[in-house]
Amino acid sequence: MPLDLDWNNIDTVLLDMDGTLLDLAFDSQFWLQDVPKALSLQRAIPLENARQIIHDEYLAVQHTMNWYCFDYWSERLDLDIYQMTTNIGKNAKLRDDTRPFLQHLRESGRETILLTNAHPHSLSVKIEHTGLDKHLDLLLSTHTFGYPKEDQRLWAAVQQQTGFNPERTLFVDDGEPILNAAKTFGIRYCLGIENPDSTGANKSFQGHPSINDYRDLLPSIHPITGPAQ
Repeated sequence: MPLDLDWNNIDTVLLDMDGTLLDLAFDSQFWLQDVPKALSLQRAIPLENARQIIHDEYLAVQHTMNWYCFDYWSERLDLDIYQMTTNIGKNAKLRDDTRPFLQHLRESGRETILLTNAHPHSLSVKIEHTGLDKHLDLLLSTHTFGYPKEDQRLWAAVQQQTGFNPERTLFVDDGEPILNAAKTFGIRYCLGIENPDSTGANKSFQGHPSINDYRDLLPSIHPITGPAQ
């Protein structure tokens, strides 16, 4: 789809974290490599068996709050997901294009809000090692609301808390189902990220415009000239 962002009509930018502002390689390595290896060792089973178990477990709760919940996975797999995440926190990295993008948004006078399904502990670890919080106005984990971004109740709760106007909001995410949920709620501008994982293949989006480098947007992000509406 063609990219049609009218910055004259955008006051608020809602941003996903993993794959959107941070390189998803961190999570891919953790959930697809480190967790299966730990399960293989803990249960004394072949790695491929552990991978299949993990794959099936993930699919069973995909797009639900449990999929993102450290407490759920710690209990379900009998692994210390909290400590494992802390141990590899230094590997969390900003995307190369994130800092200039957020800087331009701040200088333009637009509000930037992080809205992530990541567990609060994951968010805390990643902030510690990336300094992401310094570039945003507000950071929200959906765990504090009790619903993931796939759930319309989450959007209503976030709007109530922040007061964002869906008609004047841009939402950026690397997952099409989540972009679909945002669009259903009434968010006017939804943008996909084609290259969330520096170690993986690019993604394609069927129902939303998408980009692979925020720096392509910078020339069009002009300052807000009037009061937010």
